Formats: sequence, C-alpha cells, structure tokens
Amino acid sequence: MHVSPEPLVLGIETSCDETGIGIVRGRTLLSNTIASSMDEHARYGGVVPEVAARAHLEALQPSIEAALAESGVALTDIDAVAVTSGPGLAGALMVGVGAAKALAVSLERPLYAVNHLVGHIAADILDADAPPLEYPTVALLVSGGHTSLLLVRDLTTDVELLGETMDDAAGEAFDKVARLLGLPYPGGPQIDRAALTGDPKAIPFPRGLSRASDMASHRYDFSFSGLKTAVARWVEQREAAGEDVPVADIAASFREAVVDVLVTKALAACKDHGVPRLLLGGGVIANKRLRDVALERADAVGVTVRIPPLSLCTDNGAMIAALASELIMSGRRPSTLEFGADSTLPVTEIQVAEGVAA
Repeated sequence: MHVSPEPLVLGIETSCDETGIGIVRGRTLLSNTIASSMDEHARYGGVVPEVAARAHLEALQPSIEAALAESGVALTDIDAVAVTSGPGLAGALMVGVGAAKALAVSLERPLYAVNHLVGHIAADILDADAPPLEYPTVALLVSGGHTSLLLVRDLTTDVELLGETMDDAAGEAFDKVARLLGLPYPGGPQIDRAALTGDPKAIPFPRGLSRASDMASHRYDFSFSGLKTAVARWVEQREAAGEDVPVADIAASFREAVVDVLVTKALAACKDHGVPRLLLGGGVIANKRLRDVALERADAVGVTVRIPPLSLCTDNGAMIAALASELIMSGRRPSTLEFGADSTLPVTEIQVAEGVAA
C-alpha cells in the first residue's frame, strides 16, 4: 500500500449513543461531526442498546455527508477508512462496522479496525496547540461505559491495561446517583450543577478499593457500586427519619469521593511506574472538579497532566481516524474484512485483523 505522508482518513465511531464521523489529514483535524441520541435515552434513564443501534442507522449517512462538507473533501479523496471494532455495545458497533466495510469495499480503500479506548488517547494528538505526546504516559479514561487506567508505551504498538472498574463505570455511577436524587439523565452535568452549592466534606462516602487490603490486589482497579449503594442508604435513612434530603451536599460529597479515587489511583500508577505524565480522556473529563483536582494534585508531585480538547473527549470519529492515521504512518497494514463487532475487545488489541504482508 502506498503510504501518504499525511493520509486523509475518515473515522466511524458507533460504540454507544453517539454517531461520530471524523476526518483527519495526518494529525490535523478537518471535521468532528457528532450526532447524539442522548435525548432518546433520557426517558429511560440510561442508554438502551436497541434504541442506540437504530439511531446510528438513521444518523450515519447524514453525518458522513456533514463531515465531508465541513472538511471540504469528497468521499473519493479519502485515503483510508477507520472504524471502532470495540469495546462497546454489540448492536451499536455492528452498525458502524458494516458501514465502514461497505465504504472501504465500494471505494476500494484500505480499512483499519481499531480499539475505542486507544482512540481516546489518540484524540490528544489532534490538539494543534499541544506539544507531541511523550512516552511512556499513564492514561486515565473515564466515561459512561469505561473507567480504565492504562500505561501507554507507544500508541500504535504497546498499551497495557493497569486497572479498570470491577462494576459500574464512573459515568454510570453519576447517572444512578442522579436518579436517586431525582435529577434527570445524563447524571454527570446534573450532579455537577447540584454540587455547586454543596459541601464536598459534608458526608464521608466510601472510597472504593482504597483500603490497604484492597490496594494489595486491586491497586489500580476501581469500584463505584458500593459508593452508589452508600448514597442510596444515606438517602433512605434521612427519608425514613422524616428529614430533608440535602441534595447539594450529597452531590458534592459523592462527586468528591469519585474524583478522589480516580486521581489517587492514577497518580499512584505514575509514581509506581516512574512516569511523570498523565493523560485524561473520556466524556467524564468534562467534569470540572475532576480536572481541577487532577491538575492541582499532579502539580504537587511533579506530574504533567494532558487533557485533549473537551470536544474530543466524548466518543467521536475523529479520534478513531487519528489512531488509524498513526497506524498508517507507522507502516501498519490494513485490516482484513474478517473482523466484527467485539463488545469486550481488550485494550491491548490496538488494531484488529491486521493483514499479512504481501
């Protein structure tokens, strides 16, 4: 395959409830088009896989057309197609995978099937104002469906999973606690808003997997299910006693517990591996308190924090295109068509179904 110095790549992302189409040239972002079905899920209080898959079907073609119009390129100009193979919701992933295969075959272009989580790291390289990403780096990815701590030695060849959530992802915990407090979906922005007037030290909610015994075997793992249950019991006890439920204090204290655990474990990974760099990614990074605490505590221990532009932290096709562009520029062969949607794709599989040398 002829490798362009700066390949023009179209990326498709359909792992959850956002239909993301991105177009990049090398490491330059040309379009980041996102169609969200969040409003359709709000009535159910969370993402419904079947609803998400149908929404992707409806949004794909107009999103591709919008991305091409924004970037000023024609479909025939594209050098390669990229798509999220996993992890994510199986039905939603299948829509994107099918579309990407159809595009690649019809255009006779190479296809790159890549990992959604590694894509979140690749989003950082599209920040034109940031210096190049240095290796190794520790990456903390926090979203509605994933909470993962990674050691990235090389974006295209070596990503190690240090730890992940044992139950609810951080974003799920925000949604569930918001529901307990009578706040609408999605819970992250609602809890943020409620916490503005609350006291983060009012209620000592538990920090999951942070005891000495837990740190021995789950040093880099997360658990938010117990925290969610603690909030539910606290609310129930207040209601049973006929007392008011201080929503602002609960929101602030809950958020502080989540942020504390995330930052503590991420910085522990930096210290243990001698890596003075931490990259934050995923939709929950939009939480200002998380960013502020991470920056403050990292600075105190000499760790540099990188945060991609917030528009690239939520699920998007640009990060998928960026990862594929890096793979192309490093000489990796395209994927064959012998891959499908893999809802549990391990983060160590950066590219799926890479073809053999001719």
